Amino acid sequence: MAKIALFGATGMIGSRVLHEALGRGHEVTAVVRDPAHFAESEVSSADVGVVRGDVLDPASVSRAAAGQDVVVSAYGPGSGDPGTLVGAAKALIGGVQALGEDGPRPRVVTVGGAGSLRTPGGPKVWDQAGIPAPVLAVMHAHGDALDFLRTVPVDEVHWTNLSPAATIEPGTRTGTYRLGLDELVVDDHGNSLISTEDFAVALLDEIERDAHAGKRFTIGY
Repeated sequence: MAKIALFGATGMIGSRVLHEALGRGHEVTAVVRDPAHFAESEVSSADVGVVRGDVLDPASVSRAAAGQDVVVSAYGPGSGDPGTLVGAAKALIGGVQALGEDGPRPRVVTVGGAGSLRTPGGPKVWDQAGIPAPVLAVMHAHGDALDFLRTVPVDEVHWTNLSPAATIEPGTRTGTYRLGLDELVVDDHGNSLISTEDFAVALLDEIERDAHAGKRFTIGY
């Protein structure tokens, strides 16, 4: 059983990560800006620890990360500034680094984006025509956050980034998926899909197996 601090626990992906982690018997602390809002969610606060925190504040990250085995960020900017994705990555790393070297630092697992993945034999996802400008901005912000993570020595902060398929949406938990690294995972028809439920399965599998330290990896059906 791992002790997990989860940022973004009320979001589309984060809520599925929370359910999956609890279902596997992990001890989860949801780190949220407004605990009262979390109390209104479908997960009872009796099942999970809830603390106030801000993924954009390194000091807040340090407080939430202390004593944890893994810090997970499913943070998304919503309709706000996509650049906060880079700020969140820097705050996560800085907050964990600030814990010092007296004891084991928690691992960091972040939810990334699909934009910087290469299509099979072609350009990156974000280089394809017809992507709306707001979506493109989020894609590039995820890419900038990943570029920052790749500057962090894994022996200093044990990080992993998980990018979804090109399309991720609520659906069925099948427990099956295929893995890739920097190339989009597509099916026989060229489609790149994953449910949020199976994305959560893959993220928790990574927490339990620790197979992609210091790397970005991706999934799809």
